[in-house]
Amino acid sequence: MAVSIPLTEDEQAALTDGKAAIDQLLNRLADTPTPTGPTPQKITAPGSAQLLPIVAVRQGKAAQS
Repeated sequence: MAVSIPLTEDEQAALTDGKAAIDQLLNRLADTPTPTGPTPQKITAPGSAQLLPIVAVRQGKAAQS
């Protein structure tokens, strides 16, 4: 997917470096206007949104019972 969609350096770092880079990108974009005008901070009041945790996923054989 990263090959098909052009990404900024910050977005690429968020994709490859994990949670710290994602948090940094979200903080930087908080005051960037959306296409309709308001910034993400104006759309949702601080503390009203709950971010989902990032969980490592490991692929492998399923445990047999």
